[in-house]
Amino acid sequence: MSQVNVLYTSTEGNTEAFIDKLALEAEKAGDDFHPRAIGDETEVAVEKQPYVALVPTYLTGGTGTGPEVTEIFTNALGEYIEEGNNQRYLRGVIGSGNRNFNDQYILTAKRYAKKFNVPLIDHYELRGSKFDAARIYPKIKAALESKHGA
Repeated sequence: MSQVNVLYTSTEGNTEAFIDKLALEAEKAGDDFHPRAIGDETEVAVEKQPYVALVPTYLTGGTGTGPEVTEIFTNALGEYIEEGNNQRYLRGVIGSGNRNFNDQYILTAKRYAKKFNVPLIDHYELRGSKFDAARIYPKIKAALESKHGA
């Protein structure tokens, strides 16, 4: 049995729906699954265990990938990770988005991975499928077992 810690933000419910699919995978594996939603109202805690972050893509400011394009709705998660030593326990990022947005698909996750110097573990579109969850869940566990960032 593994403890699987996941921080996420969900604005439209898509990430929350994917968390539910990951929870089913954790149950099959007999793991202790700990997802926590982070939003503007979340009080910052001191992270003491490795975790991964699931981040959707919500952008404003253009159609490219340059600095004029800024994140919206996911800022609380990024700020939470930056607080104190919380970044130290981040082991990777999983992105979601809409492939219709071309270069901007999972751009927020790519930026988080670069900013926090962790791997982009994987990605899925919109709410994700049960097949995405089955593919991604073992990668989450592997990332949590790694020493990257420690």
